[in-house]
Amino acid sequence: MIAPRRYLPSVSALVAFEACARLGSATRAATELSLTQSAISRQIKALETQLGAQLMSRQGRQLVLTQAGTEYVREVREVLGRLAQASINAATERQSGELTLAILPAFGMHWLAPRLSDFSAAHPEITVNLSTRLRPFSLGPSPFDAAIHFGHEDWPGVHYLPLMPEIVVPVCAPDLPGAPFEDAGALLSHPLLHLETRPRAWARWFDGVGHGGEPPQGMVFDQFATMAQAAVHGLGIALLPTFVADPYLKGGQLTLASDKTNESIGSYFLVWPDDRPPPAALVAFCDWLRPQTQDR
Repeated sequence: MIAPRRYLPSVSALVAFEACARLGSATRAATELSLTQSAISRQIKALETQLGAQLMSRQGRQLVLTQAGTEYVREVREVLGRLAQASINAATERQSGELTLAILPAFGMHWLAPRLSDFSAAHPEITVNLSTRLRPFSLGPSPFDAAIHFGHEDWPGVHYLPLMPEIVVPVCAPDLPGAPFEDAGALLSHPLLHLETRPRAWARWFDGVGHGGEPPQGMVFDQFATMAQAAVHGLGIALLPTFVADPYLKGGQLTLASDKTNESIGSYFLVWPDDRPPPAALVAFCDWLRPQTQDR
């Protein structure tokens, strides 16, 4: 027995409490959970009685969390998320046969995806599922075994497997007159394309090649893929990671605007939760991935 039963509320009470806390109303929680408002109220009351603590108070028509409720709901959400994931794992037997990864779009498409056939050949018993996420999130209650992270070792509660630093290069449409430019400053006379998550990328690149000053503003994109397409169609010069730029350069869709490269603001990592043993599929993936990072 992991705890006295009086400290183990029913899942239905926890679900009702979480819905009320999120929606601020027993009526809205009842609608979401297909229950009556009185049933939701009884669940909350029973939970408070069991815990001996007031979790919510009424302010007008709204249900508002108390301090105890605010702290409790945070833990409840994590527990419910883990319970749901454990149930999915048990139902699908994912631990041995599936690996679910959150990936960054450009890295996943241009670097990871072309290599996955090699992993599948080595491990035909493992199915790899990929889903895009642009920013860090809580891995614990999520459906993901691991995620691709860009930046620094600043994602809390995870193990890190370093993959590669991000090296960037300026590229443009092949018909841009004068490209590639010997003088980096010549790029300033053309529109520069910017990435939303790298607002200082061009300033760092110009500093890195010994050309100070503030680069002009220009079109802003949320993903490298759309920025690369804008460059292909002559809308400006894009600063792309080499693994994104290489297929376009080899295919002749883009050309170098300058042959000068420098290191971006961070590196790529594979991360996974540090509070539980990694599943067998993830261990196999890490063992396969380590040598891949030496052949970039």
